[in-house]
Amino acid sequence: MKKVLFVCTGNTCRSPMAEALFRYRMGEDSGWEAESAGIFAGEGLPASEHAVRTLSELGVDLTTHRSQPLTAKLVESADLIIAMTGEHRRFILRDFPAVGDRVFLIKSFGTSKVPADVSDPYGGSMNDYKQIRDEIDRALSDLILFIRTGK
Repeated sequence: MKKVLFVCTGNTCRSPMAEALFRYRMGEDSGWEAESAGIFAGEGLPASEHAVRTLSELGVDLTTHRSQPLTAKLVESADLIIAMTGEHRRFILRDFPAVGDRVFLIKSFGTSKVPADVSDPYGGSMNDYKQIRDEIDRALSDLILFIRTGK
């Protein structure tokens, strides 16, 4: 089984949404599992209320998510490490340089291959979270195509 690790700051908004949406889109028998972590995450915090609500609109359950900090064990066990921003990617590469060939920005898989950040909706409105959810979901379509086709 291969593993993708989604990374953001606090592991309560973006990376948990990406993790849950990836699982939902890939299905149970994909050969891939997903995890998420935060570079400055506390241990055991639930996903933000708005993140839970925006995913529930798509039929995706985020209620059992608990945050976890990024660790060497998580990084080393991941086949792909997907960062939400360039700053997250730089942090990962600085602390774990040996995995550089496995670290990508979530938006780097589309046809334009423009490395753009996914903004942090933390503290924002429900509409902000919906916009970020949809942005992540579109980026995941490109990531899943990359995984399935190698392109």
